[in-house]
This record gives sequence, C-alpha cells and structure tokens, in this order.
Amino acid sequence: MGLHVSVGPMSINQKVCNCNFSAAAVFFCIALFIGSTLITVDVKEKIMAWLPTDSSQKFQFDLNNNTANSKPMEFDPCSSQCRPSGIEALPKGMVSQTSDLERQPLWGSTEKKGNSSSLKNLLAIAVGLKQKQVVNEIVKKNGVTLSCISLQSIKQNDIVALYSYIFLWDEDIGVENFHPGRYLEIVEREGLDVSQPGLDIEKSKVHYRFTERQREGDVHRRIYDLAQGLRCNENSTGFPCAGFVEMMAPVFTSAAWRCAWHMIQNDLIHAWGLDMKLGYCSQGDRTKKVGVVDSEYITHMGIPTLGGSNESGGSSTTDLRAAVVHRCYAELDMFNKRWQAAAREDKCWTDPYPQA
Repeated sequence: MGLHVSVGPMSINQKVCNCNFSAAAVFFCIALFIGSTLITVDVKEKIMAWLPTDSSQKFQFDLNNNTANSKPMEFDPCSSQCRPSGIEALPKGMVSQTSDLERQPLWGSTEKKGNSSSLKNLLAIAVGLKQKQVVNEIVKKNGVTLSCISLQSIKQNDIVALYSYIFLWDEDIGVENFHPGRYLEIVEREGLDVSQPGLDIEKSKVHYRFTERQREGDVHRRIYDLAQGLRCNENSTGFPCAGFVEMMAPVFTSAAWRCAWHMIQNDLIHAWGLDMKLGYCSQGDRTKKVGVVDSEYITHMGIPTLGGSNESGGSSTTDLRAAVVHRCYAELDMFNKRWQAAAREDKCWTDPYPQA
C-alpha cells in the first residue's frame, strides 16, 4: 500500500468566519447603546418612536442635541462580506470552499459529475509510518476495490502557519547550485512573498524568459524584452514580464501561501493558469514582492513522467502523455474563464492590476 501526502484544499475556510455571530454581536451593542440612552435621556424615548421598523435603515444620533439625523447611513454590502484572511486580492468566485476528495487521472475524468450509480464509502484512519503494515491489512480486508487517498487537517493553513516559508517543488529539480540558507537570507532581505530560484539556462527546460537565471545581482523582479512579441518594459506588471513564478519550484511566505491555497481548484489537477495569478497573493505590490533569485539557482530537468514511466515506452505511454498535455491546455482555458467569470460577478472586487 502506498501512502500519499497531499496539500490540496479539503474544507471550508482556514479562519472560521461567523457572520451570524458578528451580526448578533452588533445588534446586542446597538441594543445596549439605545437602552442606556433611554435610561439617561428621557427624550430619546420619543425619538425611538419616530424611527421606522425597517432594520436596513440606520440612523445616527447626535448625543449633544438629542436629535436624530434624518439621512440614513449608507449600507456597504462589501464591508459585511465574510472572507478568509489573506485573500482580499482575489475575486470571491476563485476561492475554493470544498473538495470532493476524488482522485482523477492526469488526462482528465471520464465520469460525469453527479453519477450516483454506485455507493461510496469512506474509511478514515489516523496513521503513522510504523502502522503501514496494519493499515495495509485493513485495506485488504475492506476489498480490492478500495481507493486510498490521504486526508489533511481541516485547518491545514493553521499547520503551515508555523513555518516562515513553504517550498512547493516538483520532483525533477537539480540543486547542485542551490543553498537553502543563503536563498532564504536573500528572500528575507528583499522582502519577497512569492519567489523561485532562477533556472540554469544551459541545463534546464525553460518555459518562460522571466524564470531564467540572470548573471548579475541576487534577484530580478522583471525582464525587459521586446522580442518574440513579449513587449516587456518598465510598465509591465504581470505575466509574462513580472509578478509571477512558475508552478515548478515556488517558495511562499506563510501569508502568501494562505492565499494561494484558497485559490487551488480541486477539479483542475494540473494547476495550469494558477502560476500566472500567484502575484495576487503577494502581500503588496507584486512587481516588488514577487521575484526570481539568481544567485541561488536550480536545474529543471524536465523529465516527462506524467502519463507513464520513461522506461516503459510504447505507443500506450505516448498516447497517455499526449492526453495529459491536452488536458493541461484544457485546464488552462478553464482556469482563465473561471477567473474572468469570478471577476465579473464579484461587484466588491477591484483588480489591482487591470490590463491595458
């Protein structure tokens, strides 16, 4: 039996946000204020009789003149929204609230959502490394069709909050020129909330010019390039010129990861498109708080493990890899459309980086 540790979102917000409790507390405070005022100033009783019963109308009292302002206070629906801490820069519709915990093949699911033709049961076990054999017997006893996944704590973000930085790396990374201590010293000094080591361009598979290691300096936050249609200059604020890192070897502060964790979409298993939006999770201006560390760099080997082993070969493996690539591009389109829809529908959200 293999145990897999995942970091995907499982449950509702890290920080419990109880709007009903907050509303009750505000109501209690208002009642206490009005009650004390009626006791101390008898004329307030007459004022209260004039007020409408509609609770949406909020009146201000002038304590000095004992009169009511006839102009109702403006009600701001955006200020009353309950949102997890750290996601203020994201449109509300991009915040993943739940997960169905279903494993999906890398080339996409072939089952339709809502298929209830078979019963689903969940066996949950708290287990450590020393209990692998016992758990293996339990799994066998429950049947060969039992599907095993790992579950994480409901408050997953509370767990990672104990750490200053979170490294979320692929498995095909060469680190012969990387020292984590020196890397973190640079990140701390430069104030980077989202970062990644630069790529050795001679040995790495590079997808974006921005992630290439530059020979001078410790850090770069943007590139200047007008070739290949990039049009990257000092006014560029986002992908592919600035303000992002690749989902390959990103490093987050705990605050930035708290935001990124909420943005993970459970049904988009490859996370294509997510890296282009990671700059929104920087705790400030993404052109300053997101960057690539050049003096501590890595090699991206680009081993094509998705869809099958390199050693297996054959047309079957080739077909699976092609299906994986197709699925990746499909998810990129799905993610972008989901972001656009969320941005349109969230009337309380303003894009801090509007595109020209």
